[in-house]
Amino acid sequence: MGCPSMTTTEIDYSDVQGLVRFGYGKMRGASYALVRVRNQMAAKSWLRDTKFNDARIQSPPPSTAIQVAFTADGLAALGVSPAIVNNFSPEFFTGMTEPNRARRLGDIESNAASKWVWGYANKTPHLLIMFFAKPAQLSSFIANSKGKTWAEAFDEVRWLGTADLDGVEPFGFTDGISQPEIDWNRERDVTRPQIEYTNLVALGEFLLGYPNEYNKYTNRPLIDPDPLNRGLLYAEDAPEKKDVGRNGTYLVMRQLQQDVGGFWEFVKEQSGGDEGRAEKLAAAFVGRTRQGSPLVRSQENPIQGVGSDPDDICLNQFTFAKDPAGALCPFGAHVHRANPRNPDYPGRPTGLDKLITMLGFGPRGFRDDLMSPVRFHRILRRGREYGPELLPFETHDLKPAQDSERGLHFICINANISRQFEFLQNAWIANSKFSGLTGESDPLLGNRESIPGCPVTGGFTMAGDNALRRRVSGLPQFVTVRGGAYFFLPGLRVLRYFAAIPNS
Repeated sequence: MGCPSMTTTEIDYSDVQGLVRFGYGKMRGASYALVRVRNQMAAKSWLRDTKFNDARIQSPPPSTAIQVAFTADGLAALGVSPAIVNNFSPEFFTGMTEPNRARRLGDIESNAASKWVWGYANKTPHLLIMFFAKPAQLSSFIANSKGKTWAEAFDEVRWLGTADLDGVEPFGFTDGISQPEIDWNRERDVTRPQIEYTNLVALGEFLLGYPNEYNKYTNRPLIDPDPLNRGLLYAEDAPEKKDVGRNGTYLVMRQLQQDVGGFWEFVKEQSGGDEGRAEKLAAAFVGRTRQGSPLVRSQENPIQGVGSDPDDICLNQFTFAKDPAGALCPFGAHVHRANPRNPDYPGRPTGLDKLITMLGFGPRGFRDDLMSPVRFHRILRRGREYGPELLPFETHDLKPAQDSERGLHFICINANISRQFEFLQNAWIANSKFSGLTGESDPLLGNRESIPGCPVTGGFTMAGDNALRRRVSGLPQFVTVRGGAYFFLPGLRVLRYFAAIPNS
């Protein structure tokens, strides 16, 4: 990371792919094409001829959208210079299936890449092309968008369809409630200690070419100006260089198959067949009720960055500061692991205690400093569910082999794959010692495989009556990885540059 210069510029929304800003959630139909470049010239022609949606607000808003992202192999297949490709992040360049990385992500045994349906060996895509529309018009929109050159340009690895479950993920819980708010206006002062949890996050955490929460610019390819790249923007932190990363970001995609029937059968069995108790146990696993209500009480003081929508405030206006023992929301609950909602200093001290804490003195609590501040590890989630709905406790006669597959096409956006997605996955989701726990991984996403120093990872601890704790053992694996890859989602100027590179 380089040090920031004094140069600051306003964000050019016309250069940012709209997925970063909008998510296109109101376009309830979506389909993802994973393709490989068959013919370089035809692929560039298709990219030049296709209109990709940007992040400008339009009135009325568009009814359809197309977005595109590339793997490192995809950039090479398109003819992008190795001098550029090799200067993207090491995580992007080496890929999700690199053995050491796969182990850290939990992609072993049943999650191993060798068992994936895409994302491994010759099933690794070059491009991810995302189509969004209303469900009724999605098919015709895709057909019209593919045009005459698609078949010549690409070999299709796989099409990933989605389901419209009305904001509910396959296990039956309201989803997409908590998202960071991007500081598009670049007004946030990240150099001051963050004593209170905030949902507002520096622009550079989600777009390359801008300062992040460390007040640094994340490394990305910077190149010398020449006639071919004259349309690219100069780098803020290196004004003599053209910025290939500017207004682009990294996109992580993982296909997560969910065993919905197995999940509800397990919680019902653990609850003695009582569906009411099973609902409570399931909510403890998640950290929210199925309707989305947090298990901790809402805060009295507003949290910066939380939107003005009453439902958003009701469901997202909380931290874990007033639940230090995990009596309301278990420490190992999914929402606690995925977003601990902690500031720079534990306990949110005030007054003299705040000054003492800032100076590095004062008493240490059991969980103080066990977790990095969450502001350095936020991600934007842009995923979609797939497969038919299966209601909790719904009985069906189909055997597992005959049942339809369902799950989540997990998509997240982050400017630093290692510090954001991979840290969250490894240090919080898969870590069996998260927040002082032992023998536990995420109750939803954990793969239950033994790890060095921890032969058992299928436990879950929750507070019981009279402050006694209940230990649930033998959690099966509810989520299996079926595919995945790291992509670069370029700014639109850079996309035009890639499409204009002379054929190799």
